[in-house]
Amino acid sequence: MAHERRRFCYRRLHVLLKREGHRVNHKKLFRLYREETLTSRRHGSRKRAIGTCAPMRVPMTANDRWSLDFVSVQLTDGRRFRVLTIVDDCTRECLGLVADTSLSGLRVARELDRIIEKRGKPKMIVSENGSEFTSNAILQWTDRVKIECHYIAPGKPIQSAFIENFNGRLRDEFLNETLFVSLPHARSALSNWRSAYNDHRPHSGLGWLTPAEFAQTINTRRVAVPRSRNGSAPHPTPTAPNTAIQDRWSEPKTG
Repeated sequence: MAHERRRFCYRRLHVLLKREGHRVNHKKLFRLYREETLTSRRHGSRKRAIGTCAPMRVPMTANDRWSLDFVSVQLTDGRRFRVLTIVDDCTRECLGLVADTSLSGLRVARELDRIIEKRGKPKMIVSENGSEFTSNAILQWTDRVKIECHYIAPGKPIQSAFIENFNGRLRDEFLNETLFVSLPHARSALSNWRSAYNDHRPHSGLGWLTPAEFAQTINTRRVAVPRSRNGSAPHPTPTAPNTAIQDRWSEPKTG
């Protein structure tokens, strides 16, 4: 399992083993993980916020807020293409991975319409200040569908921490581990990885539930995202609607 998912930590592997019926102590699993030299090293140093930090509020229901961003990828022949990533900030579900050599504002609006037809309309969309997100096509689209559009401050990716975290997982666990020979191959592989991410990958920020399991839970009751990041994190439990949830660091008066 570790060779199939080389970037998974031992905690996430422990959750997957329990789902398959293997009962093993997490301390023993960690020793075996170290002895077999399966430890995956982090790429680069972790960036930390400087100055006063404040907790970032997490949306309490699905479709409260979506985050959008782009990721650049290269084919084996050197040609480059981009991937539009769309994430629900509450359930952490990946709503779309759109790969193409050119993604204009009109194409972004068309892909959002396609997702809204299946899932429903979000209350807010968060994105950076790229030309694709600030074009007339997107501005006209937001006026037509009556969705609030929020742009993060230039050079402040921490204000869209959920999509940045997802992009990091996407690149670390999939893009850096896969060779794409063509654009159709990349689209097919991205679709398969998106399904696995939503339905099978345990998420530490959701109490080791998958995004699909967490979304199904909050469909019937309002829950708080667990704060614990260790293997003993509890399952989501009901909480009051006005509960402040600490998930990621952000700058004061942002988010």
